[in-house]
Amino acid sequence: MKRFIVQHNEAGQRLDKLLFKILNKAPKSFVYKMLRKKNITLNGKKADGSERLTVSDEIVFYLSDDTFNSFHKDESSTISSGEMNFKLDIIYEDRHIIIVNKPAGVLSQKASRDDISMVEYIISYLLKSKQISKEQLASFKPAVCNRLDRNTSGLLIGGKSLAGLQEMARLLKSRALEKYYLCIVKGRISDKSSIEGYLCKDKTKNQVSIYTEQRPDSEYICTEYEPLKYAEIALPSGRDVNDSGQKVGYTLLKVKLITGRSHQIRAHLASIGHPIIGDSKYGDQGINRYFAQKYGLKHQLLHSYKIIFPELTGEFACLSGREFTAKEDGIFEQIKNDMFG
Repeated sequence: MKRFIVQHNEAGQRLDKLLFKILNKAPKSFVYKMLRKKNITLNGKKADGSERLTVSDEIVFYLSDDTFNSFHKDESSTISSGEMNFKLDIIYEDRHIIIVNKPAGVLSQKASRDDISMVEYIISYLLKSKQISKEQLASFKPAVCNRLDRNTSGLLIGGKSLAGLQEMARLLKSRALEKYYLCIVKGRISDKSSIEGYLCKDKTKNQVSIYTEQRPDSEYICTEYEPLKYAEIALPSGRDVNDSGQKVGYTLLKVKLITGRSHQIRAHLASIGHPIIGDSKYGDQGINRYFAQKYGLKHQLLHSYKIIFPELTGEFACLSGREFTAKEDGIFEQIKNDMFG
């Protein structure tokens, strides 16, 4: 026999939907059969699966351990101490969300089954700090709310509760959450501006194209940017990094995402002649080689450094109007200081 007490993250859904998550290897017909035979009960009574769950409801499985385990696959993601190759940089945390500073080179969420992403790091942290149990992971799994490219660093919001995930999804969809990035681009940008366009993604190549007019399957994009600093450095501008070409200008930009599409900042800036340093897909390969040789740079210099929450009420009033920032990683900071002082 196993007993399950409904928590906030499970409340509000139908009983059968929760049972399908817990007995995730069982046919639906088996679950309904167990309900009919009272081998699964809700608050000590027979149930048909259509009941809406509330906090503290008790579900009892009158099944042998072997039967339960044969129909329950543990899909909780944990990381061994050897795999935890960096300390989670926590910027903010409450009962609903966690905000972390993601390093460049780490996935926001899995791209394939064997990947280790920020989701796994966050879940391992929550398990270790006893904020969630493996049993609870059977019915609710924390997740990231916004996504950053693998090689983009910065602020990543994780939902620790169902309410947290839902509220962050609402803020992101409505564009009420302000998101700001820092990047270093080739060329001089003198004025604050807003650019619009249409983005098409080639899923086979994981690459996007930007157009000025709408096309089939394209998505509208809008990007605002503001130059912070400018410098001219005698770096090669041609294909061969050993060329002694003329001085090349570089601008440190603050970028505000109005829409949030895949590769939007990288491709949008490259489309107007200002590729981000280190960007292997949309950047200037000659300049990228120089920075790779001089600094060991292996990723684009793009960092999600600030988010600002709108006015909020209720359970999320503690976030109302708050601003969170994250420091760029070491190599970004070194290059920024070398170029702009």
